[in-house]
Amino acid sequence: MATTIVSASVKGPLLVCSEGLSVWGGVNPATGQIIDAHHPQRGQTLAGHIVLMPTSRGSCTGSGVLLGLAFAGTAPRALVFKESEDILTLGALIAGRMFGHDIAVLRLSEAEYDALAHEPSAEITETQLIAGALSWPLAPVGAVALALSAADQDMLDGQAGAAAQLAMEIITTMATAQGARSLLDVTRVHIDGCIYASPAFLTFARAMADKGGRVRVPTTMNAISVDHANWRKQGVAEAFGTPASQLADAYVEMGAVPSFTCAPYLLPDRPVVGEDIAWAESNAAIYANSVLGARTVKHADFMDLCIALTGRAARIGVYEPAERAPRRIIDVTRPDLADDAFWPMLGWLVGQAAPDRVPVIRGLEDSAPTDDDLKALCAAYGTTSASPMLHIAGITPEADLAPVASADHVVIGPDDFAKLWQQFNEGAAKVDLVALGSPHFSATECAAFADLMDGKQVHPDVSTIVTLGRGTLAIITENGVKARLLAAGVKIISDLCWCSISKPVFPPQTKTLMTNSGKYAHYAPGLSECAVRFGSLAGCADAAQTGQAPSCPPSWIPMAVPADLTI
Repeated sequence: MATTIVSASVKGPLLVCSEGLSVWGGVNPATGQIIDAHHPQRGQTLAGHIVLMPTSRGSCTGSGVLLGLAFAGTAPRALVFKESEDILTLGALIAGRMFGHDIAVLRLSEAEYDALAHEPSAEITETQLIAGALSWPLAPVGAVALALSAADQDMLDGQAGAAAQLAMEIITTMATAQGARSLLDVTRVHIDGCIYASPAFLTFARAMADKGGRVRVPTTMNAISVDHANWRKQGVAEAFGTPASQLADAYVEMGAVPSFTCAPYLLPDRPVVGEDIAWAESNAAIYANSVLGARTVKHADFMDLCIALTGRAARIGVYEPAERAPRRIIDVTRPDLADDAFWPMLGWLVGQAAPDRVPVIRGLEDSAPTDDDLKALCAAYGTTSASPMLHIAGITPEADLAPVASADHVVIGPDDFAKLWQQFNEGAAKVDLVALGSPHFSATECAAFADLMDGKQVHPDVSTIVTLGRGTLAIITENGVKARLLAAGVKIISDLCWCSISKPVFPPQTKTLMTNSGKYAHYAPGLSECAVRFGSLAGCADAAQTGQAPSCPPSWIPMAVPADLTI
C-alpha cells in the first residue's frame, strides 16, 4: 500500500529515474540538474518535479545537498521510492521540520510504482495520491511501535537540552519510518556533514551548536572543503573559505575531533568485529562493515550529528546480524597479471551488479588484497550500490555467512572490465592533473607513489596532487616520505579530498585528469567538469612524469579497440 514517509501537499510533473541517484556528486546543487555522467537521466532536472527512483545510492551527503536544493528553490516537490531509502528522506524531513521547506516522501509497492511511472504528473495530499485515472489512499508510516528507554524519553522530553531533544526527535521519527522496534548504543560516530556543499550545511550545524549541542561519544570528522589552516594562502575566496571553515569549527565546538579525513579506518583506533558504530561517509561505512566487521548502516548527513549528540541509533539494517547475510552471489576471476587497478574496477562492477543488496564475491580466495586494495574496492562499490557492505569469500571476516535462501547469482567477466575501462578512459591522452587520494591516501600508498617517483620529476605541464588526512600527513612527515614526494614535484594537501575540492586548489586549467580511484573516476566528470583517464598507481606515476596517459589498457584487460580516445 502507498505509504507517506514525509507528509506534504504538492503537485507537479513526474521525472522517472531508471536508476538510483547520488544527489551529492550527481546533481548540480544550485540548479537541481542531474550531472552524473553515468546516469541515464543526465541533463534532466529534479527542480519542481515529483521524482521517482527505486532508491538513492552513493554519498551520505545527499541529505545535505537536498536541504541545500530546498534553500535554493531547486528541490524536487516530492520523492517517490519503491525500496527503503534513508539519505534523501532525512534531508526532506529536516527541510520541513526545521526550515519550513516541504518535500513529500512516499514509498510505493512495485506495482504502484510502475503504474505511476507511466503518468505525466501527479498530486500528493495529506491522504491521497492522484495521477490521471489513478487514485490511491496514503497510509501513514509507523505500524511498528518504537520502544524507548527511560534515557531516550528524557532526551525526547528535553531534559538533556534543546539540541539533544531535537536530535532525538529526528532519530525517533526516522526510526519509526524505518520500522525499527528499538534504538541501540553506539561507541563512536564519524561525521560526514562537515563538507560545505551549500549554506544549508552551516545553517544546520550552527543551529545545533547554538542550541548547546555536545557529542556524547567519541566523534571524528570527515574531510572538509578547505585546508583549514592554509586556505587563504591557497587563494580560496573568502566567500567560500570562511563558511567552509566555520562549518568545521561548529562541529569542533560541539566536541568532534578535527581528524578531517574521509578514511577514519586509517586512524590508530579502529573499530573491531561486532562493534556498533555510526559512521557516515559511504566508503567509510562500507569499509567498516565489510573489512573490519564492525556494524553501521550508511548514516545520512545530519543523522550522524543527531546520533553523536545522543549516543543512540535505530536498530535497523546491518546492525541486525541477519541483515548482513549475502543476498547475491557474484563470481569473478582475477586475471593472473592484474594490477592494482583491478580492485576499484571490481568494486564499481560489483556495486552495479548488486545495487540494492549485500553481495558475496567468490573466486578471489587465492588473492591477497592489501588494505589499500580493499579501500579502493569499497569506495568504488559505494558509487554504484546503495548497500552498506559486501563480502569477499576467503578474505573478509564475515564471508562465511550463509547466503539467504533466495540469493541469486551473477557472473562478472573480462568483457565487463573491458567496457568499464573504456567508460573510465574517455578523456584525451594529454593529462593536465594527476589526482590521488579519493579516499584519502594511506601512508603505504604515499610510500608506494614516492617509490615510483624517486629520481624523477613531475612534468612541468602536469599538476600532481595527493590528498590525505592529518594523521597520515604526520606519519609521512616523520618517516621522510613527504620530503621525497615534494622533491619529485608532488603537491600534498590535507583536510580536503577530491570529492570536496574546488578551484583554485583544484587546478583551474585542467581539461583532463588521471586518477587511480574508481570512486573519483565515477564522480569527477560531474564534479570537476573535466574529462577523466583512469589507471593503476604506476600508470598515474607515468602520466605525472610524461603528461600522457597510457595509450593502451593493461594486458589483463581484453580490448577490441584501444582505450586511447585522443581528442
